Amino acid sequence: MAKRESVQKKLQRIRPPRVQLTYDVEVGEGKEIKELPFVVGVLGDFSAASEQEKTKLKDKKFVNVDLENIDEVMESLSPRATFQVQNTLSETGGRFGVDLTFKSMDDFRPENIAQQIEPLRKLVEARERLTDLRNKISNSERLEDLLDDVLKNTEQVRQLSQDVGADNE
Repeated sequence: MAKRESVQKKLQRIRPPRVQLTYDVEVGEGKEIKELPFVVGVLGDFSAASEQEKTKLKDKKFVNVDLENIDEVMESLSPRATFQVQNTLSETGGRFGVDLTFKSMDDFRPENIAQQIEPLRKLVEARERLTDLRNKISNSERLEDLLDDVLKNTEQVRQLSQDVGADNE
């Protein structure tokens, strides 16, 4: 009779779990290894500053969260963080408000967080425009020569800056 391999040993070969709970049970003259599932129940208000209506604690239900449904759970909770941060983007300093809403795990990516913060979103857009310009310049010698001429003539740069309404910073 072939000895049956435990689920834990199979998992160790594939993806070792971080927590393993087993105990030995005497069955007849032999010992059998029994495995206990590791289940954690977490109770808390994870919607934080969400704009959704809050349910009473007694009416809350446990939600099974795994890799397949985490985005659905995030969307249903719509956790939100609101806080003030120091403004290091301008010379005037001060503080400005940040209001972040997370509807999926992708919303935690830096580029998606930047899209939710107005000053950062503007910087990202400016960076994208500069990258596009750099790519166009690298593909066009004529445009590169034209921009070199413009940048060498400070009077033209000042005039161009006034024409597009840029601040003199």
